[in-house]
Amino acid sequence: MKITKDLLHKLPKAELHCHLDGSLRVSTILDLAAHQKVQLPADNQKDLHNILAIKGKMKNLEEYLEIFDITLSVLQTPESLTRVSYELAEDCWNDGVRYVEVRYSPILHTQKGMTSSESVDAVKIGLDQAEKEFGIKTGIILCGIRNISPEVSLKLADLAVQYKNRGVVGFDLAGAEENFPAKHHQEAFELILKKNINATLHAGEAFGPESIHQAIHACGAHRIGHGTRLMENKDLMAFVNDHRISLEICLKSNIQTRSIPTLEAHPFKYYLDQHLRVTLNTDNRLISDTTLTDEYLLAVNTFNLTLQDIRTIIINGFKSAFLPHNERRELIREVVDELEAEFSFDKRVIV
Repeated sequence: MKITKDLLHKLPKAELHCHLDGSLRVSTILDLAAHQKVQLPADNQKDLHNILAIKGKMKNLEEYLEIFDITLSVLQTPESLTRVSYELAEDCWNDGVRYVEVRYSPILHTQKGMTSSESVDAVKIGLDQAEKEFGIKTGIILCGIRNISPEVSLKLADLAVQYKNRGVVGFDLAGAEENFPAKHHQEAFELILKKNINATLHAGEAFGPESIHQAIHACGAHRIGHGTRLMENKDLMAFVNDHRISLEICLKSNIQTRSIPTLEAHPFKYYLDQHLRVTLNTDNRLISDTTLTDEYLLAVNTFNLTLQDIRTIIINGFKSAFLPHNERRELIREVVDELEAEFSFDKRVIV
């Protein structure tokens, strides 16, 4: 069977690393700005898309993150968060995604009086509506921010505790990585782990394997966002592999933030060949100008992936989902059966 974009689009997929404020529709940004009287750097879809959607490389991760100021400017009301959450889930469904974890930081949406709790309620309303209409499964990951204060991260961790089993499935640490070590936010993750909540941290994207080590051993990460520089420490990589700590790989984003010099130099295929639990994700659908289908196609074309490789990556995504075990197990079984029946994938033992 030839691996085409159409095939990759149709395959059932899981999206585990997707930022809400980086995955809006340009038309929605313009509409929200008009209603909220927010000034944008452009007043039409083409020009605004050219500003928001990165085509080449940024200077660094920090420059990449500056673009979010534009999208966040229209995401300061419950109504706007509900709308973009629903639309993101719809876009994911139309991209062949069966399960998506939407991550965002409530503290970034309080500029005009909305509370953090109100923002979570708003996101959940949008995702719940999408689940009912499309059948997609969703979850929310709340994010602490490295370059904001650890005290804020602790408050957001407490918020995640309040919404455990009410839509929130995990807690993350995002933001500028260099000069903002994860260990400074250790208290927030101690609360998260004490309350038996899933933890994932951005690490090894803009800093070395020491950042990944802190994410795992100081903050108890169950998954690592990006992990591009893990290969620089083979002992740590072995630990990650042995403990089945999943890596949330975002190929296009890693090029844009200069996490890697070239796509061909990305360690993704090396990780896959070493049997690490790698997954493919978009990071930011608008800002990185990508879809999950695009990310799979990029991997196929760059690393000459086989159908078995594709199957492994797909199953890795569902196995890494922050879902209850029995629910996750059933979802994996459904996906495996579909891959075999609809796409003639070989039935293999899942490890």
